[in-house]
Amino acid sequence: MSTHATANIQNSVSQEEWQLRQDLAACYNLVAHYGWDDLIFTHISARIPGPEHHFLINPYGMMFDEISASSLVKIDLQGNKVVESEFDVNPAGFTIHSAIHEGREDAKVVLHLHTNAGVAVSAQKAGLLAISQQSLFPLTGLSYHEYEGVALREDEKARLQNDLGDTNFMILRNHGLLTCGETVADAFLNMYILQRACEIQLLAQSGGNDLTPVPAGIVEGMQAAAKQVTHNAGGGLAWPGLLRKLDRIGAPYKN
Repeated sequence: MSTHATANIQNSVSQEEWQLRQDLAACYNLVAHYGWDDLIFTHISARIPGPEHHFLINPYGMMFDEISASSLVKIDLQGNKVVESEFDVNPAGFTIHSAIHEGREDAKVVLHLHTNAGVAVSAQKAGLLAISQQSLFPLTGLSYHEYEGVALREDEKARLQNDLGDTNFMILRNHGLLTCGETVADAFLNMYILQRACEIQLLAQSGGNDLTPVPAGIVEGMQAAAKQVTHNAGGGLAWPGLLRKLDRIGAPYKN
């Protein structure tokens, strides 16, 4: 297996799909840039517009800083390749992501990571604590899913869907973090905030002193505050700057 796509497929897909491929590949490159990747073993997927519910996912075996728009694999909800590719798909990634894409029309992008901080907080009984401003945004809509082993069983999909409900932030117990969004930019920003909240929690706990919780009642107003801070643009406000960051380091997402 080669480490790069055999050809640029821009001319064989719609302009809308090509843009989505570039954004999704950029998200993979950004995860690697921030050190959130776990070799080849986590996943980010994006549903392609249309009634077929086809979605794009990473080529299994490729490092996240190698992934480009052309190398992403297009599959259906049964895990079959829609377009021929030299790359395989991680079956565990297919189970988690297909469950969410199938169950949530608005969850067009699903981002799942095994960061050190995310796994550490997922192992804590109390989960994410309301002890930082960063924690309050995910706490407006945070769900949990109990660990059932490596996600390979078809029957886990229904439980995943039920646990996620209409939330966009999920902590997978003993496993890691998951975020959803209408766009790649939204899903990335959600993960950035959730990951930072977990990092801050572990640092605060390591100090050995009692923690000061955020006063009750403040969480309820955080969704409105988030929209105000981002000028109702969500992750789209920071996304162009993130792409410029990738361009400066020569990331392959555009190819």
